[in-house]
Amino acid sequence: MAHITRYTRTITLSYTTSLANHLRNQRLDQARLIFDTIPSPNLHLYTKMIAGYTRNDRLCDALKLFDRMSVRDVVSWNSMIKGCLDCGNLVMATRLFDEMPEKNVISWTTMVNGYLKFGRVELAQRLFLDMQVKDVAAWNAMVHGYFENGRVEEGVRLFEEMPVRDVISWTSMIGGLDLNGKSEEALFVFKKMLRSGVEPTWSTFACVLSACANAVEFNLGVQVHGHVVKLGCFFHEFISVSLITFYANCMKIEHAHKIFNETLTKNVVKWTALLTGYVWNNKHQDALRVFGDMTKMGSLPNQSTFSITLKACCGLEALDKGKEIHTMAIKLGLETDVFVGNSLVVMYTECGNVNSAVAVFRNINEKDIVSWNSIIVGSAQHGFGLWALILFNQMIRRGVDPNEITFTGLLSACSRSGMLLKGRCFFEYISRYKSNVLRPQHYACMVDILGRCGKLDEAEELVRYMPVKANSMIWLALLSACRVHSNLEVAERAAKHILDLEPNCSSAYVLLSNIYASAGRWADVSRLRVKMKQGGLVKQPGSSWVVLRGKKHEFLSADRSHPLSERIYEKLDWLGKKLKEFGYVPDQKFALHDVEDEQKEEMLSFHSERLAIAFGLVSTVEGSTITVMKNLRVCGDCHSVIKLMSKIVGRKIVVRDSGRFHHFKNGICSCSDYW
Repeated sequence: MAHITRYTRTITLSYTTSLANHLRNQRLDQARLIFDTIPSPNLHLYTKMIAGYTRNDRLCDALKLFDRMSVRDVVSWNSMIKGCLDCGNLVMATRLFDEMPEKNVISWTTMVNGYLKFGRVELAQRLFLDMQVKDVAAWNAMVHGYFENGRVEEGVRLFEEMPVRDVISWTSMIGGLDLNGKSEEALFVFKKMLRSGVEPTWSTFACVLSACANAVEFNLGVQVHGHVVKLGCFFHEFISVSLITFYANCMKIEHAHKIFNETLTKNVVKWTALLTGYVWNNKHQDALRVFGDMTKMGSLPNQSTFSITLKACCGLEALDKGKEIHTMAIKLGLETDVFVGNSLVVMYTECGNVNSAVAVFRNINEKDIVSWNSIIVGSAQHGFGLWALILFNQMIRRGVDPNEITFTGLLSACSRSGMLLKGRCFFEYISRYKSNVLRPQHYACMVDILGRCGKLDEAEELVRYMPVKANSMIWLALLSACRVHSNLEVAERAAKHILDLEPNCSSAYVLLSNIYASAGRWADVSRLRVKMKQGGLVKQPGSSWVVLRGKKHEFLSADRSHPLSERIYEKLDWLGKKLKEFGYVPDQKFALHDVEDEQKEEMLSFHSERLAIAFGLVSTVEGSTITVMKNLRVCGDCHSVIKLMSKIVGRKIVVRDSGRFHHFKNGICSCSDYW
């Protein structure tokens, strides 16, 4: 008899080992075959098989197996409830919890965690208060959940009420404050924790390093670094990633790279942390180099890696590199992922290819509010106002609730497309029904809409009677509109308000000076230039650039420093002759200097955007699109010239200035001369 018992135990142990091996390696069907051959599986094996199913998102199989159980203990109930929550089924988890005959503190805590995970804070609160027995884990779950859901004050209050705190309690508090933008308070709590005698864990140090990074507390972060090295925690993944992020945030990217090089294993998380650090430090070319090293080392990028790498492409305006990254995302099956898709939409719109942005947007599987906002704002930037409105209608039909960014995009679209009535309707709707999202930028957009349409008095009245005091951004929108319509009277009043708010606002001086220059009031121009000089203010020089094969080619007005200058000026001379054949006459009011007419004409001929376009023409394949970026607003004369250039050379020319994108083709601009 004893021999048979030993034999049965040996068989059961063999089954258990084999089952655990298959589950560990996610071979669920093989695991189930073994499970079904066991004559009378015990509760432990049932629970193990159920947990395996839920870990792999096979909730239906887990529930069927749970229903088959003739006897269930509290552990199997807890495992099934947790599995439902992990698989995203809060309704089923709640039903099982209500049906559960006997509950322990783990059952209650699991359900509290579940409600908090799904943002049902009030239900979690009610359940927490109903708990007869609360251990420290239950208190920790509630504190952590408050912070995760942005309920900072309640999280802090509950932490203070805790009868007993362990290291997890303190770590939740530190991490929660940091998560909600209160990094300095988080560091204060850490110091309080040390004074109370609680020993930090690696998890605590990771949270503290994150808070040091966000608060840019370099000295404390260095001390923590030294401490984790002494404790032997340095090689823990979360610690090394936190250190890379900390040094990068503190503008010590070389230190961050050194930490990365010292880590024993270099996985995708560490590569992405280093990439992010370079992008934060505006070292976009270096970021792309790191991405190249990562792929050469055989580490596959994930969604976060692609998103930050595409941000580096945006920083360089490197459309060609962005396309390469896009191709890699397609190969890895990530093009339809919402995070990668959103980043691709932004990259394409910011690099001048809005058609590709729309195509990517259409392919995103599960669009979120960021997806819709990105394509609406992108369409607005390119002057495709009707696209933005159509997309907004589709967004509403899908049941996605617009936010302040959506409305900024819509009002911008109306402004750039001259849709006064639509703009009024949207602004009135936001004011009446969505006043909680009404921001200064919405007023600035509405002022811009009215101003561009020539309704300067109405725009000024809107600014004067705002419920809050208008900031300089709003007055600048009005001043810019005065520049379009050459309205000196309103311009002088707007400029006064701006300079009262920001005495060193160079934009206000430059705009007002340009309006005086257009009106031929050169004495006033000189007066403003003297004031700027006395105040140490410098007018930003206009520059334009083309990114070609990863290299930025930048030009100033009348620039002759480029190696291809001779060919560029030859092309401009040729274009100048062709322009005259097409009847072009320079508009000298855009030459904002008090010089002879002949000099004005020459100054206009060599504006930076024209040099950049000429460079594009001599450096790219015939028939390809030329994309030019400019730091200031393109002048009216250049706008007329580029329209004719696109017709003369038979090529599409895309120009992004400080306000929007212009798509020139066959002598027509996408803005329909409304800009």
